[in-house]
Amino acid sequence: MTDRLEDRDTRAQGKRILSALTFNVPAAFLKTMACLLLAAALTLGGQSLGWFAGLEAAGVWMLFILFFTAGLWIVEAMPAFVVAILIIALEILILGKPGGVLAGLEDRDAWLAFVSPWSSSIMWLFLGGFVLAAAAVKTQLDLLCARKVVGLCGDQPWRLLAGVMLITFVFSMFMSNTATAAMMVAVMAPVTRKLPPGDKFALGLLLSVPIAANLGGIGTIIGTPPNAIAVGALSEDLRPSFFAWMKLGVPVALIMGVIGYFYLLKFYPSGRRKIDISQLGQMEGTEADPTPPPPPAWQQVFVMAVFLFAVASWMTESFHGTPPAVVSFFAIALLAVSGILQAEDMRRLPWDVLLMLAGGLALGVGITETGVGAWLPGLLPENLSPLILTFVIAYLALLMSNVMSNTATAAMLLPVAIALTSGIEGFSEMSLAFPVAIACSSAMCLPISTPPNAIAYASGLIRTKDYLRAGLLLGALAPLVAWGVSLWQP
Repeated sequence: MTDRLEDRDTRAQGKRILSALTFNVPAAFLKTMACLLLAAALTLGGQSLGWFAGLEAAGVWMLFILFFTAGLWIVEAMPAFVVAILIIALEILILGKPGGVLAGLEDRDAWLAFVSPWSSSIMWLFLGGFVLAAAAVKTQLDLLCARKVVGLCGDQPWRLLAGVMLITFVFSMFMSNTATAAMMVAVMAPVTRKLPPGDKFALGLLLSVPIAANLGGIGTIIGTPPNAIAVGALSEDLRPSFFAWMKLGVPVALIMGVIGYFYLLKFYPSGRRKIDISQLGQMEGTEADPTPPPPPAWQQVFVMAVFLFAVASWMTESFHGTPPAVVSFFAIALLAVSGILQAEDMRRLPWDVLLMLAGGLALGVGITETGVGAWLPGLLPENLSPLILTFVIAYLALLMSNVMSNTATAAMLLPVAIALTSGIEGFSEMSLAFPVAIACSSAMCLPISTPPNAIAYASGLIRTKDYLRAGLLLGALAPLVAWGVSLWQP
């Protein structure tokens, strides 16, 4: 029989027993439980202290759902789209089920109010944008346009920088800014590789891609999810048309883009040399990811025709009266019936973003239906300026969007912010929704702030401080520029 020292050490035996009984608890579970407990504490504590006076039981439960899911979004306990689905599930379970605190005992269809955003016009409009972008990528129409436009800019650095930002900006108005940034970084790779290591202009050229991609999305409702959430959260009679949003969004994006352009010229100079663009856009495939063969020419022509039809129809709604969602539906049908988009292409669409939109819109429905929207304005001081409130919420959105999903930030803040200001006489909901949505899309201080930032950062040339300087400048100006432009709205 052995008599080892560790066998006689009761402390060592105790450690072995405890280690055998220890369970590896996932961090996501711990975060979720912490958010749940905090939301319950805020709800129960607020109710006992009389914070929710005048609010019915349905409204108190809605606040619990808001506290819980907002916490999940902030700490990223689970993917953002999962939180959006959870919002709808909790609203159905607590508020909309037969006999629930919101639904009457006989109202078996009350839950439909929380899933109706999935089929709303905003969702169809955004889906149409996704499908058009997928068709452009599949037929390499986006790459063809990028090569042509940037190639026409010539070898002068200031013109090349302008061309890169312009094509990125325009594409991001109608396509995913993530896909646009990935394409433009790849198009410019042969040029930046030829520049000397540590070259400032190469760094500025790469930095221009995420700046233009982030700002370009501001221009249209389909450019970025916060825009769609803002429009969906507005009252039906206050929702701007596709063109009405462009009249506000495009000037803001252009002003911010020009500021970003001159900032890059100032801090990332190129000197007087010319840039070799002979290999511009020569995509090199690998064994794992070979370069796809060029598609038939008719497909590119067809996609371009459908794209122009959709955009022109969206912008001229006031003349023909066809809703943008209907135009999106026909664009989707044309691309599907033509055979350009196959089943696998539809499966690859970013459905998680659409689920995020649905969750954000459902949050707004819950806030309205439970009376929280009518109750919130009573919390504001009587002499509080709506303008000050707008800037406070906008800069809060900017701060949050730098460290978490801008879609989640918009879904969390916009319904509450619009509810806060809906009772203020003489103050339009759009006057708040527009600057807040712009602020969400202007967050670019960190590599993780937006997917375009992360894509450009992966090149290894851009440093965090480069993002921070540009992000602080553009982020600080964005709500001010958005507010100034919104004064033009009739």
